[in-house]
Order: sequence, then structure tokens, then C-alpha cells
Amino acid sequence: MRVEVSTPSGPALVDLDRPRGTLRALLVLTHGAGGAVETADLVAIRGVALKAGIAVARVTQPYRVAGRRSPAAPSVQDTAWLAVVAAIRKRRGFGSVPLFVGGRSNGARVACRTAVATGAAGVIALAFPLHPPGKPEASRLDELDAAGVPVLVVQGDRDPFGMPPPGDAREIVVITGADHSLKRDPSTVAAVVLAAVTTMIGHARVGG
Repeated sequence: MRVEVSTPSGPALVDLDRPRGTLRALLVLTHGAGGAVETADLVAIRGVALKAGIAVARVTQPYRVAGRRSPAAPSVQDTAWLAVVAAIRKRRGFGSVPLFVGGRSNGARVACRTAVATGAAGVIALAFPLHPPGKPEASRLDELDAAGVPVLVVQGDRDPFGMPPPGDAREIVVITGADHSLKRDPSTVAAVVLAAVTTMIGHARVGG
């Protein structure tokens, strides 16, 4: 179902899917800078997660709901994201299971910056934009390093936004032949994400 959530930046939209049977975890994902939540990787992850007992919330951020393609400032995005995640957690059953947050590209940056504040047990970073294309000196590695929780990065080996290095509590999975869109092999992306989340569930404490 689709629900609207109020944030300080205006309404966000959440496509929320709850699995049948026992709920094991909640996975909250969002889109890239000018994208949407219907990309092949996000849809594939939704499918495998639901079968594994994991609820999936795909968040359309307020600036996209308003029709803009350029993201708001990081602090503005983060404040809105925190409001959305908090609202989702208040729904029946969602506050008593481990939370995982993530997204693709710009959405992965938001998830990393706010992981500790949301109480997440882990981050799923799809096509993390390590630097703007052709500008490796403008690194965003500090956002990955500061996540404060385990991070899975799924990156195409042809991604012009760079290849993040492994790090403490950070796993890098490379998809051969994939670019920034990760649309070459979404089923592999989904399988990798499910395996990582399943492992993290086993180590997670509810609330982080």
C-alpha cells in the first residue's frame, strides 16, 4: 500500500509491503537523486525480501514528490528521512523488529548519514556515489566511514562514480559488467542484499 508521511520538507510517499506470516525485519529503501522507487534493483530486492519475511518500505522523498529532480541540501534530506523512518516504525509490528535502511546512489548517502540516528542495524548502499564522475578528489568516503553500523555496498565495476574500498564493518560486492544503474543483473543484486540482511538480522538488536 502507499501512504503519505508528513515531514518538515513536505509530504513523502511510502510504498509499504508487509510479508505474510512472521515478520523478521523492516527494510526502508529510497531512490537516487533524480530517480524513483520503481528501479529494477529496488523492485527485485522488494520481491526477495517479502518472501523471506522482511517488510519493505520504498520511500519517495519530499523533493521528488514535489516534482524536483535535484535533491535538497543534505541536512534537509536527512531531517525528512528521519521523520519518515520514525513514522514507519510506529506502524503495527515495525518497532519490534530489526531495522535496515538504504537506497541507491544519493539515497545510500542519506541512509549512511542517518543510520545511527534511525537506530538501524545495518545499511544497504546500492551504487554508492563515491565521487562525481571524473572527480576522484571530491570523495564522499567519509559518509561511508561514519555510518556507525555494518554497511553492504553493491557496486558495478563500470560505475563512473567510483569504487568504494572495503573497511571496518563494510563489505563491498562488485557486480561485473554493471554500471551505476545496476540494472544489468538485478536478481544478483537482490540475492546479495538478502544474504547480507539475513546475516545482519542474526546479530541485530532491536533499535540498533
